[in-house]
Amino acid sequence: MLTDATPPKPHERLATALAGDMEAVSALISTRMASENAPRIPEVTAHLVGAGGKRIRPLLTLAAARLCGYGGDDHVKLAATVEFIHTATLLHDDVVDESAQRRGRPTANLLWDNQSSVLVGDYLFARSFQLMVETGSLRVLDILSGAAATIAEGEVLQLTAARNLATTEETYLRVVRGKTAALFQAACESGAVVACAPEEHIAALAEFGDALGVSFQIVDDWLDYGGAGEAIGKDLGDDFREGKLTLPVIRALMRADEAERTFWRDALERGKSDDLDRARAILASHGTLEETRIEALAWRDRAQAALARLPQSDLRDMLADLADYVVERAN
Repeated sequence: MLTDATPPKPHERLATALAGDMEAVSALISTRMASENAPRIPEVTAHLVGAGGKRIRPLLTLAAARLCGYGGDDHVKLAATVEFIHTATLLHDDVVDESAQRRGRPTANLLWDNQSSVLVGDYLFARSFQLMVETGSLRVLDILSGAAATIAEGEVLQLTAARNLATTEETYLRVVRGKTAALFQAACESGAVVACAPEEHIAALAEFGDALGVSFQIVDDWLDYGGAGEAIGKDLGDDFREGKLTLPVIRALMRADEAERTFWRDALERGKSDDLDRARAILASHGTLEETRIEALAWRDRAQAALARLPQSDLRDMLADLADYVVERAN
């Protein structure tokens, strides 16, 4: 019998395959975000966690561990760790960026205040370190604590590069690798390490996570100019208004005439223009949105090439499909 049901998306198939593990992760997150002394902590955390999200990062940890034959339960702690780190960075990012919307809902800093968002983010970072220590693996602790430091470095680098028209593609990639890809890589790598996988498999999963994270962020940067607000869970043009130099803008600046450079200088360096339509028209005229999409596809290909070094399995195929899905958002 034919139906009109929409086929499940790759991350949904992955979540179904790992449903038992994900239930354990959700239960652990609920327990560890509690606080008897400061009820605002679970209130703020529940607002962001309850907003949904695909939970791709914890899924990567669980999938990496299971793909490598792991049969214990420390991967659940690591998946919760990864989600806490991610949630903490979102809380902090929304304060730094003065964002009003996250995952289609008002941000925590808008509903409460900046102080609550920063301090609850700090609490979640502390909880994440407690969880990673409980695995008893110094190597896992090194991977995840290193990722937390790299994320902070990436955010600071992005802050210093904002509104600077001299920002290069090399700097942009360092930002992307720091603020986004580092946690994707750590999620995959820690899952493989806790499973005591062979070193070549750990390396392959780390490379997969890095390339997937870069592709994911490049697509997000494309969507800020080429997507729709309801599709990306935030206001269209947020990067433009915040003066962020992302890949499509950096390449457009390389080809800009004097009038276009004056526009970018007014809009990004001086914050004197909010003409998003003109920005999008300039990007379209130079073809940099399409180039950005192609760049995301190239990183997708790197991710899938890394996966190909692992033994064939249903989970490996689902991760390959996930890499396709990440870039399909830009179609």
